[in-house]
Amino acid sequence: MKTFLKNLMLFAIVLFSQLMVAQYGAQKRGDYYFGQFAYTKAIGEYEKMLEKDFNQAHAHQRLAECYLLTRNFKKSLPHFEAIINNTSVPTDYYFKYAMALYSDGQNKLAEKWLKEYKKYNKNDSRVRRFLKDGNLASVVFNSRQRYDVKPASFNSPESDFGVFAHEGNLYFASSRKDQVTGSEYGWNEEPWLDLFVIKEGNPDAIPEKIKGNVNTKFHESSVIFTTDYKKDTVIYFTRNNYYNQKEGYGAEREINLKIFSAIKIDGEWLVNRNLRINSDYYSTGHPYISPDGRRLYYTSDRPGGMGGTDIYYSEIHERGRIGPAINVGPVVNTESNEMFPFINKEGNLFFSSDGHVGFGQLDIYSTVGDEDGQIIDVINLGTPMNGPSDDFGYFADENGITGYISSNREGGVGSDDIYEFKFTPSLSIEGFVTDGVNNQPLDQVQITIVDQQTETAVGEMMTDANGYYKMFINRNNNYRIDAVRKTHPHKSVYINTFTTPLATKVMRQDIVLEPIMDVKLLADLNKIYFDFNKSDIRPDAAMELDKVVKLMTVTYPQMIIKLEAHTDPVGSYAYNDALSERRAKSTYEYLIEHGVPQNHIVSYKGFGKRMLINHCTGKQDCSPEELELNRRTEFPIIQIKGNKNTLVKSK
Repeated sequence: MKTFLKNLMLFAIVLFSQLMVAQYGAQKRGDYYFGQFAYTKAIGEYEKMLEKDFNQAHAHQRLAECYLLTRNFKKSLPHFEAIINNTSVPTDYYFKYAMALYSDGQNKLAEKWLKEYKKYNKNDSRVRRFLKDGNLASVVFNSRQRYDVKPASFNSPESDFGVFAHEGNLYFASSRKDQVTGSEYGWNEEPWLDLFVIKEGNPDAIPEKIKGNVNTKFHESSVIFTTDYKKDTVIYFTRNNYYNQKEGYGAEREINLKIFSAIKIDGEWLVNRNLRINSDYYSTGHPYISPDGRRLYYTSDRPGGMGGTDIYYSEIHERGRIGPAINVGPVVNTESNEMFPFINKEGNLFFSSDGHVGFGQLDIYSTVGDEDGQIIDVINLGTPMNGPSDDFGYFADENGITGYISSNREGGVGSDDIYEFKFTPSLSIEGFVTDGVNNQPLDQVQITIVDQQTETAVGEMMTDANGYYKMFINRNNNYRIDAVRKTHPHKSVYINTFTTPLATKVMRQDIVLEPIMDVKLLADLNKIYFDFNKSDIRPDAAMELDKVVKLMTVTYPQMIIKLEAHTDPVGSYAYNDALSERRAKSTYEYLIEHGVPQNHIVSYKGFGKRMLINHCTGKQDCSPEELELNRRTEFPIIQIKGNKNTLVKSK
């Protein structure tokens, strides 16, 4: 019996040891695949650990990362949730978890974990970008810049990405199994990437590998065309560390990428150069040449950068020498990853990033430059160019209206797909509002743009000191522009944007307003007061009359007026007639003495109490305020716009 029990215990120990070895073997294999970037294979091993209830914390932690690295954030969430409250979890998992939540639309919870991450990483600029005043920053993009996006006709069930258009052809990278032979790549278990070409605009065309020795058993992607100092056509492309049929350090594991160039000889592209900016110890890839041919932009994780991968550029010297790497700076580069640079003909940098405020994973951004060409901000291109998945590889045709992006968004054919886009640029209307008499700009004009179909206001603003206004409007619409200022009557102008060319980004509509025939409004006059039973010009009245002088000598120098003075009904007619006449005369004399031409005031007259503006007959039936309304000086306008002949004759 003792022998039986002893053997039974020995069997249990052996069995337990075998199970432990098997379970530890799953962890060992998973960690090996993880270290080799074979995340798909690593997921399978870590899932075995969960099934066997072995080292679950480690398995959940690794699975959360694997699913994030393969951009399957929904599957990463339960694994984050399983370990995120463990005190042993590194704090950078708080940020990763927040981004997964953000991609899943759980903004409130994402905000919580970003704040938790901020407690331990106060200087991480990613937190400052995603958090603003304690709240999750909203995604900033111009909703009026509309894109139409559709999948390209030549996508395969595998990876297709990174388009460059050249002379009627499209060049791109693909791992399509029907045309790429050899071993599969561990990351996604697809063939290694090769470079292909297809005729642009031909839905029946079939992609072909580009001819020559550019394609190898390793990855090739991100091809671009340019010319060298001899004006010969050259291509630059990205490849693993493999040159002259020799594998460099890490080639099999895609540890290091490099940029190579090739020239065309007898119809084939032959690799001729391993760029000096490459290294065996870090990656350099995704090249793009500026339109003037003077700069090479690229992606690299070289030491001294700001994050995972940064965007750099090198100056291209006169005879083709590539200068040292220059980081484009912290406005673009973050602690996360920036890649796939593209430069349009205006010199704006487009790139992809998972470190700026976006819609989830890699998003496409454009830089904003100042007058000196310095990058001062970045703008997310918005939906549908960006979404919860990876969006990258932006390429625009020279017109800036059409182009291509790459994405692993839902609904695609393969793991990465190429999409065509058509850009409808934002349209704004601008102009200057001027006075119809003196042609001077008018500030503080209320501009309202009204949609004629719905009769709703779509924009309102005041003109600035130069009479300038600018607002966004939509294409294919009818609008009414209403302009009004208290000194100028309302005016409406009608426009339509149905026939506005796509290339037009700004419409011009100047507006001329005629001034109202009212000196009090034009001069912004307050009431002109006289002392009781006197006609002397008081200091406060002088300040108001100075406004009339300026109006008639500076603003409208050809204005001709009459001058009328009125009293309240208290007192006799004779008394009020004489008083108003004296006041009219003193007002007239003040204006003439201070510069108003004598022939610009055709008459001055006192009307006493003969032209009351209310029901008052005396103190017995009116309040002091009602009586005061009748004590007034008026300046009826005879002429405001120049009739120089009339003015000359009146002298």
